[in-house]
Amino acid sequence: MSSPTAEWEKVGEIFFRKVQLYTSIFDDELELENYIVAGAAYGGALALHREEEKLQALRGHQATKPTIDIYSCVGKLIRQINWDRGSIRGLGWSQDEQLIVVTKDGTVRCYYDLQGDFTQFSLGHGAEEIGVKACRFWSTGFVALLLNNHLITVPRYDEPRPRLLAIPPEAPIHSWALIPPAHSLSRSVEVLLSINETIYVADPTECDDRMLQNGPFTHIAVSPNGRYVTLHTEEGKLWIIGSDFQNKLNEYSSGAKTLPKDVQWCGDDGVMLAWEDEVHLIGIESDGTAAKYASLRYDVLITSNSYPRYYFDGYIHLLPDIDGTRIVSNAACEFLQKVPGPVQDVFQLGSTSPASVLLDAVDQLEKKSPKADDNIQLIRSHLAEAVDTCVKAAGYEFSIHWQKQLLKAASFGKSVLDLYNSDDFVDMCETLRAMNAVRYYEIGLPISYDEYLLISPEKLIQRLVNRREYLLALRISEYLRLPTERIYVHWASQKVRVSTDDEDTICRAIVQKLNGKQGISFEEIARAAYDEGRGRLATELLNYEPRAGNQVPLLLRMEEDEIALDKAIESGDTDLIFYVLLHLRNKVPLAAFFRTINKRPVASALVEYSARDQDTELLKDLYYQDDRRLDGALLFLREAIQTKELQFKLDKLKLGQRLLSDSKEHLSEQKALDEAGKLLRMQELLTRELTESFTGLSLNETIFKLTRLGYTSRAKKLQTEFKVQEKTYWWIRLRALVAKRDWGDIEEMAKTKKSPIGWEPFFNEILLAGNTKLASTFVPRCTHLSVPERMDMWIRCGMPVKAAEEAFRIKDLKRLEAIKGKATGSPAAAAEIDRMIARLKGSGR
Repeated sequence: MSSPTAEWEKVGEIFFRKVQLYTSIFDDELELENYIVAGAAYGGALALHREEEKLQALRGHQATKPTIDIYSCVGKLIRQINWDRGSIRGLGWSQDEQLIVVTKDGTVRCYYDLQGDFTQFSLGHGAEEIGVKACRFWSTGFVALLLNNHLITVPRYDEPRPRLLAIPPEAPIHSWALIPPAHSLSRSVEVLLSINETIYVADPTECDDRMLQNGPFTHIAVSPNGRYVTLHTEEGKLWIIGSDFQNKLNEYSSGAKTLPKDVQWCGDDGVMLAWEDEVHLIGIESDGTAAKYASLRYDVLITSNSYPRYYFDGYIHLLPDIDGTRIVSNAACEFLQKVPGPVQDVFQLGSTSPASVLLDAVDQLEKKSPKADDNIQLIRSHLAEAVDTCVKAAGYEFSIHWQKQLLKAASFGKSVLDLYNSDDFVDMCETLRAMNAVRYYEIGLPISYDEYLLISPEKLIQRLVNRREYLLALRISEYLRLPTERIYVHWASQKVRVSTDDEDTICRAIVQKLNGKQGISFEEIARAAYDEGRGRLATELLNYEPRAGNQVPLLLRMEEDEIALDKAIESGDTDLIFYVLLHLRNKVPLAAFFRTINKRPVASALVEYSARDQDTELLKDLYYQDDRRLDGALLFLREAIQTKELQFKLDKLKLGQRLLSDSKEHLSEQKALDEAGKLLRMQELLTRELTESFTGLSLNETIFKLTRLGYTSRAKKLQTEFKVQEKTYWWIRLRALVAKRDWGDIEEMAKTKKSPIGWEPFFNEILLAGNTKLASTFVPRCTHLSVPERMDMWIRCGMPVKAAEEAFRIKDLKRLEAIKGKATGSPAAAAEIDRMIARLKGSGR
């Protein structure tokens, strides 16, 4: 096994390493120099599109059509997208591996998976008329440069809201780059533009001139952390400066006769100059010959020819990532990065770090040499630190051999320790198994340890799912104890899209596979089937969706309205039922709507309930459709009661009568509506004649008011007109006279030999009005009452002697004595009662 330091190069005080990830990437027939190549972050997919300006050799008799080819890093074709939308001016990736394509007319397509599905929007702001010149991307957005030098930014792909940045000067732009919002001082994207001999920085509010004098600059690149900027001049000089443009950190002259085709950062620690088959790697700072940074205002050259140079067999493309840069050619895919700290501690030549000694101890142990124990004793006090470093170094290693050696060293070290928490060791073993599985050449995801930590295992699983590597995604998810339902749903969705089997077979296969799995959304699978034009399959799949709230919206979208209503009713969720009913009400004719709900009592009841307060016209139509004449008439009556306008009241009552006119079952209700109209007209007449308002009163209230006002004859006329029962009329008249305190008319009423309501109501009403004297005159006339009841009436009138006489008459001594107790306020009454008691006792002897 080759030494892990074989590909190390020292740049200043920093070591860099070049790791060969894969070989034989593309066929030699694929001319990379003629292609735009964009690489997704975190070791993601590659997008290739042939540059339109370059000539293309025809092979065979087939005419070439524009395509966007998506490859893995191992050169495996994932998807070929036929392109017919015009000239491409921007090709990039989001951090979630969404391919972003920007055309010359400002159309933007976001391919949210690797299978060709996309969303689309337009840049606006005149991009369609002016044209897009180029684009620069960052993890969540991009900036488009128009042909008139205007800049349009899209900060987010999930909610695209294009907006203009400050307008730069109208002069040729030689090169440009951007600082993402996360790393800019303004917290919005900042664009660096090489115009004339200086650099302009444009943000949403202003375009600031940085007052440089050594331009124009052919290349501008910003470090991933946004702290440094590299500028390349037409004279072949490379500057590395701070992003505040105050200090120059390094300057390099390649000595090449041609300008580099690309300049990119290698992580945050180095800059790469690339020609067709050659790369120079330059450190951020100089090799130490200058003690301090040089000011940008002076032409100070600090150059070193000791920087490493890499040579390749064919044309290369640089694909920068967060912690390094992928170098892609036809022959290989390689990764250039700064050597991670733990790896350097372990493997650096001459290193005496505890981790390096521990690794040597394992080597001695395998040789059965006693030096193994000597090494352990040498680092005994730093053994825990050595174990931790070996564990971390294993994560940063791409070689499985050295991963095993480092983990073996860590395992040996922790076995010697008395106390050691092995959680980090176990986690690293799991992480390495997952990373090695996706790095395997058949998968082609060469993710580094830092990238793995940033992307998270869940997002890594999603990348496998997008590549249709379902089995590996399931195994990694189960191994890392992650949920698997999204993997199954994606598999099933793809199956309904691409399977050529009949729909019943597909449905059985999916249900059999997903049966018993928790958290499966059959609604999402059914939606995929419907989008593919397989409506019957979608309906069948929805039967297995346990959540009605997910079933119903898709059923409505599929125009399976009655099934959706049945599902909503089965769920018992009234909000869901109302949602379906509202959809139907807005979609189908009224007659069809009523036919649908008439078969479903729950739906009909809910429509009736909601229409009472919100849509009375719908309620009328419902009653008419169901031939519910009485309910319809009552609705007209309610409207008549609620309005104040007389004619409107009369019209509503007539409509109610007309509704009941053909029904023999509701003659009494029809008569009641007729009498209500008649009463309204009479009340209107009374209001005009008597200057008192009778509007809105009931019949009884009208008679009461007339009697109280003294219009007894008019009240009697109303009784006759509306055939009010005599008993009811007497009650109304009695209460009206009592309210009026017309005791004379009451006495006239009492002269009648017989009262329809009896005499007890007279007693009660008058007594409540406070006239005890008049009330007492009605006690003797209440002959139908028992003696104790009449005694109580006398006492309520304040006449205990009369009550005692009633008790004396029936010779009830106990009641006499009880009455005496209530007559304490009147000595005369008490004496009279005592006399009665004495007589009663004397007669008893």
